[in-house]
Amino acid sequence: MSASRIDHVSGRGIPLRGHDIDTDRIIPARYLKAISFEGLENHVFADDRSDPAHPFNQPQFQGASVLLVNRNFGCGSSREHAPQALQRWGINAVVGEVFSEIFFGNSVQLGLPCLTVSHDDVERLMAAVEADPATVIDVDVVGLRVRSGGMTAAATMPPAAHEALTTGLWDGTGLLLADFDQVRALAESLPYVTGRW
Repeated sequence: MSASRIDHVSGRGIPLRGHDIDTDRIIPARYLKAISFEGLENHVFADDRSDPAHPFNQPQFQGASVLLVNRNFGCGSSREHAPQALQRWGINAVVGEVFSEIFFGNSVQLGLPCLTVSHDDVERLMAAVEADPATVIDVDVVGLRVRSGGMTAAATMPPAAHEALTTGLWDGTGLLLADFDQVRALAESLPYVTGRW
C-alpha cells in the first residue's frame, strides 16, 4: 500500500490564468468518444490552444508537472476525462484557489492531488513561474504546504481526500493487488466463481 501513497510532488509549474475553466475547455466533448483514456493528452485544451499564446502551447512550459489555476477550476459537466487528460499530459499536482467538487473528487480517484491556496499565493506562484519557467514548485501533500524559492504557502484539502492520498487508499486497484492472496482465497470460496454449489 505504501507504493501508492502520494506524499510529495515536485516539478516545474505551468500557470493557467482565468476563473471558471470548465471541463469542456479542459477536454472538449468531441474527444470523449474513445473507449479508453489513451491519447487524451493530445487534446488537452484543444479549443483554447487555437490561441498560440496558451500556456500549454509554450515551449518553456513543456514538461511542467504542477498546474497553477485560479478560482472554480474544473466546473461544468462531470467527466473524469478532464483530470485523466491533464495527468496523461504530465500534470502530477494542481494548485489553485478553488476547485469544482466533482473535478476534485475525480482527481483524487486518479491520485492527482489538488491543493487549495489563497488567491495571493496563487498569484505569487504564477508570477514566479512566468518570470522564470525553470522555477520548481514543491507540493508537500502530507504537510499541506506549497513551496517555491523562498515562498511557502499554506494549503488546504478536505480531510478524507488528504487521508486517501497520503495513505494510498485512493488506489483501489493497488489495494487489491497488494493482498491478492486474500482476493484469490475469497474468490475460491464463491460458488459462482468456482462452479461448486
